[in-house]
Amino acid sequence: MLVKTYGAAVQGIDAILITVEVVVDRGSGFVIVGLPDTAVKESGDRVQSAIKQSGGAFPRTHVVVNMSPADVRKEGAAYDLPIAIGILAADGKIPTARLGRFMIMGELSLDGSVLPIKGALPMAILARQQGFDGMILPQANASEAAVVNNLDVYGVDNLAQVVQFMSGQCELEKTVINTREEFAKACEISTLDFKDVKGQEHVKRALEVACAGGHNILMVGTPGAGKSMMAKRVPSIMPPLTLAEALETTKIHSVAGKLKRGSMLMTERPFRSPHHTISPVALVGGGANPMPGEISLAHNGVLFLDEFPEFSRGVLEVMRQPLEDRHISISRARYTIDYPAGFMLVASMNPCPCGYYNHPTKPCTCGAGQVQKYLNRISGPLLDRIDIQVEILPVAFEQMSSLKPGESSASIRERVIKAREIQNERFKSEPDVHCNAQMDSRLLNRYARPDSEGMKRLEEVMVKHDMSARAYDRILKVARTIADLDDSPQVKTEHIYEAVNYRKLDRSNWGKTF
Repeated sequence: MLVKTYGAAVQGIDAILITVEVVVDRGSGFVIVGLPDTAVKESGDRVQSAIKQSGGAFPRTHVVVNMSPADVRKEGAAYDLPIAIGILAADGKIPTARLGRFMIMGELSLDGSVLPIKGALPMAILARQQGFDGMILPQANASEAAVVNNLDVYGVDNLAQVVQFMSGQCELEKTVINTREEFAKACEISTLDFKDVKGQEHVKRALEVACAGGHNILMVGTPGAGKSMMAKRVPSIMPPLTLAEALETTKIHSVAGKLKRGSMLMTERPFRSPHHTISPVALVGGGANPMPGEISLAHNGVLFLDEFPEFSRGVLEVMRQPLEDRHISISRARYTIDYPAGFMLVASMNPCPCGYYNHPTKPCTCGAGQVQKYLNRISGPLLDRIDIQVEILPVAFEQMSSLKPGESSASIRERVIKAREIQNERFKSEPDVHCNAQMDSRLLNRYARPDSEGMKRLEEVMVKHDMSARAYDRILKVARTIADLDDSPQVKTEHIYEAVNYRKLDRSNWGKTF
């Protein structure tokens, strides 16, 4: 007897339909075909034990399982449950009437319990698109899948529950979630707050500008100046996630298996901080079993790279394309996968190997040329993609010991949100542009060109500091964001001056010792 059950395979952050065909015929043995990996091939022993422990009997005949389409590689143990149900139905142990109405996914333990899987959210989205009445999956993933509207989601704890449901002996309880209501309740500001940061007002202002315009930022300062402390608080001043952004972000973390058990939508912008020993594949994604990398896990959030020059040159260079395109394409011999990578880069570094170049009190012990050599670990093309470069000096004792709290993240976030609203209105006719940092030369000339006085001052400053040509566009982008924070339709001279102060590393005398 031939029986079909339905599951899904994840490719990138989306899912494709997998049909599990089972035939129970005369003979003996158990065969799985359809390009399964080792974990799928091993499902026979798990399924056999789970059926026996659940009170059933594994057929003493020849069992053939085909997973279609056969040219798509099937990975992981999540196909155990649809294979088990297909075998029981093909052997006549359960009726087939309900099989075609549900997508079924889940890993089986030897005792028949159903274990969590990865990628439940994109699978649930596919189930709705394919017109299934519902989806049966592990109880631990039910809340995650239930955020998809117009789909009945049933969480199960063991194989016996599914068998009884398919046989009509019992009904499973639906997992029902009001997505918008739950999302609105869960949206909270991070517990980390800028009011805990003493001093460093110019750096906090630079981070505010960066969040308002979606600009990448590099903080250069001595050890202990507060670079990491402020970087961790950046998500608290970014605009809250929209429901669409939350859904996309959750899909990525679901595929990577990073969601907490029982969680629904992610409500806080992600903050990823990989160590400088990370490999290129771990950063951008891919591998033998393709997974999203850190730049994709940071999508719609912050990627913080501490000790920026300590990352290997190869790791840093692979970021150049996704920083520009906001997605990463992983191409291998058998597949090509696209992962979103629309993150805000926040990097920090010491100014020199010893860390005390330009320190107001401690002398720098680095020899001539060492400072520039240290900075040269970051290539010009990569530095070109970082709009804001700000220097951080140590906090004075009077500020450090003050009991007066700084400005809260909530008040800074209000200004950032207003600036983003201005940009949303400005770029509503540009589908691929969402913030000032994404403007090209055409949009810069239309929206960010200063008045004649501002242009004259910009020329004077660039000549005085011998700034490179690459700094020109970056200054105008940042100046446009500063003008938006001031609710000014025109980029003015004061906006230009502030933007110039955020291009420290472009100045000809930076990093040179005499």
